Amino acid sequence: MRGVAEGRTAFGQQAWHDAYTHFSASAAASPLEGEDIERLAAAAYLIGRSEESEEHWAHAHHGWIDRGDVHRAVRCAFWLAFSLLNKGELASGGGWIDRALRLLKEGEDSVEHGYLRYCAGLRSTFEGKVEDGHAGFRDAARIGERFGDRELTTLARIGEGRCLIYLGEIAQGVALLDEAMVAVGAQEVSPIAVGDAYCTVIEGCQELFDLRRTRTWTAALSRWCDSQPQLVLYWGRCLVYRAEILVLHGAWTAAIEEIDRTMARLADPLEAAVLGAAFYVRGELRRLRGEFAEAADAYRQANELGREPQPGLALLRLAEGRLDAAVAAIRRVLDEAQDPISRSKVLAPSVEIMLAAGDIEAAKAASAELEAFAAELDSPLLAALAKSATGWIRLTEGEPRPALVLMRQAWRNWRDLEVPYEAARIRVLIAGACRALGDEDGAEMELDSARSVFEELGAVPDLARVSGPSGGEPAAEAGLTAREVEVLRLLATGATNRMIARELMISEKTVASHLSHIFTKLQIPSRAAATAYAYEHGIVDRA
Repeated sequence: MRGVAEGRTAFGQQAWHDAYTHFSASAAASPLEGEDIERLAAAAYLIGRSEESEEHWAHAHHGWIDRGDVHRAVRCAFWLAFSLLNKGELASGGGWIDRALRLLKEGEDSVEHGYLRYCAGLRSTFEGKVEDGHAGFRDAARIGERFGDRELTTLARIGEGRCLIYLGEIAQGVALLDEAMVAVGAQEVSPIAVGDAYCTVIEGCQELFDLRRTRTWTAALSRWCDSQPQLVLYWGRCLVYRAEILVLHGAWTAAIEEIDRTMARLADPLEAAVLGAAFYVRGELRRLRGEFAEAADAYRQANELGREPQPGLALLRLAEGRLDAAVAAIRRVLDEAQDPISRSKVLAPSVEIMLAAGDIEAAKAASAELEAFAAELDSPLLAALAKSATGWIRLTEGEPRPALVLMRQAWRNWRDLEVPYEAARIRVLIAGACRALGDEDGAEMELDSARSVFEELGAVPDLARVSGPSGGEPAAEAGLTAREVEVLRLLATGATNRMIARELMISEKTVASHLSHIFTKLQIPSRAAATAYAYEHGIVDRA
């Protein structure tokens, strides 16, 4: 009994690995009682041993049936189904829901019915049946309220809130998430429910590009994880969330450290989905720092673990000068992204890549869609992306004055959001607009400001683009041919590929080839950046 007592003490202290070890050793010596089997199952789950956890929940379930306690048996079936459904094993999870329902008496009114309705809502949502999922969560929340069960009510309200967001009722959905997190912050629910709630709500905030709430709940999750050094399951996700926030706020070195910690913690046992997300963030950081080979490898590993490597990989191909690959990838991703949330994640990269390819109409369509989403979601982050995209397009079309107005607004948005990299990138384009309007002093000040940010961040490709000399013959120094200079000059006046081809009496395919060479030689990612380069270095004036 000593091992069981030690296990119970460790469990109460949230020392999950110690609890798992003590209970496992005791179980090997003699059978555990039902409540201790449940503790062992929960501890195994929290240290990432999901398959063992499911075996223990099933064992507890059968034990409670043998003892005639149907309600405890149903509750164990709930946690087993909860684990399976969240792993994507919908058939097995659904099977346990059906099994548990048959145990309950027909017409019986119990809180266990609410837990099973929650699982039914979870399964429907994962199957893409959002309205059915919402109905299940709503019913579960009502049952939870009626029985005063805070755990069920909290989980159900979070599920209901996520479904409402998917159904377009964003304000109502967010309000439910905020309400549910009151109980989570007060730790009025079990540790498994706390971790799941934090991660689910953070993912919802990320989908809405709600940076403020994402930061708030990520910080809260971090504090909760820090209080439990032996926690494994939610630690990995927490570190990835923290790394993503650090990337946005320009703490790239700290973000790399967080990603390395994530990979070390997930090495054993392996949590593929979280590890895939970590590799994707690593790819983003390597791409931004100009470590292209390392970035490609990270994106490949993310893909192997089930994480879509786009749009990062497409932006990498653009930075490498592989324009055709970038265009093909981003078009494929846009075609596959049918819902607004999925599309909004790839629209800004699409604008950049389509501008580089000379497809102004496609860039405009993506920018318009981005503006609509920004207005619908009332997201400052999306608004900054939309203004940046529209400003790039106007500058590329040779309209520096309206472009400047939009890009100034975008810069203020990025500054207020404390996103230094995007703020610096937009300042490079502002410099191009200033120079096009004859304001050389303004252009130089903007470039100086951007340069200092790129240096601090270690954004090598961007730094290289803004560190060249302003006078002389920069195009020749960069290795551009006379024909490539002509193409660059026309591009900077807002000409499309077709217009350039007509002017120079060459094919559009040849124009695209020249542009690809120009982007590679100048190490620039887009038509907007090429336009800024041309104005900055006097190529348009010299012509």
